[in-house]
Amino acid sequence: MILGIRKIVLIGAVLGCSATSFFAREAQTEGGAPTDPQIVGIVVTANQIDIDHGKIALTKSKSQEVRDFAQQMVTDHSALQKSVGDLGAKLNVTPADSDTSKSLKSQAEQTTAKLKSLSGSAFDKAYIDHEVAYHQAVINAVSSTLIPHAQNAELKSALQGAAPLFQGHLAHAQKIQAGLEGGK
Repeated sequence: MILGIRKIVLIGAVLGCSATSFFAREAQTEGGAPTDPQIVGIVVTANQIDIDHGKIALTKSKSQEVRDFAQQMVTDHSALQKSVGDLGAKLNVTPADSDTSKSLKSQAEQTTAKLKSLSGSAFDKAYIDHEVAYHQAVINAVSSTLIPHAQNAELKSALQGAAPLFQGHLAHAQKIQAGLEGGK
């Protein structure tokens, strides 16, 4: 059970990333491959971003379906954030900043400003559209960048094992997105 949680933890934390290009930029700007500490740093940063955006949705959305999804993101990623810290400590890997984690923070500031400026159905659509794109990008980035560059076998295994969590969050967000689009 603990190994399964570790797998979900690291991958789920990455869900905060907003674009595959951030992961590609990591490989281009930092000598060809992110290190394990940088991968953990990306995961921690991305996870916190998804928590923060979920909290915004909980305060702004009037849609119960969107609020339920946002609560799931906050709950899942808060638990994951703790587990990421625990696994990092066990592996003696301290999260390190990277161009990717810095870019994620910068993009998150822009997204946060946008979300805070919206209300009603415009907010719901922007938040859910962002979550769909976010999860699609993460699924691609984890398989094409993070997994191939992870050096620690347990870290790599954790990244590989969390695909079902990503797919579940993506499917949930897409279902809500379809409902929002159908309600126009």
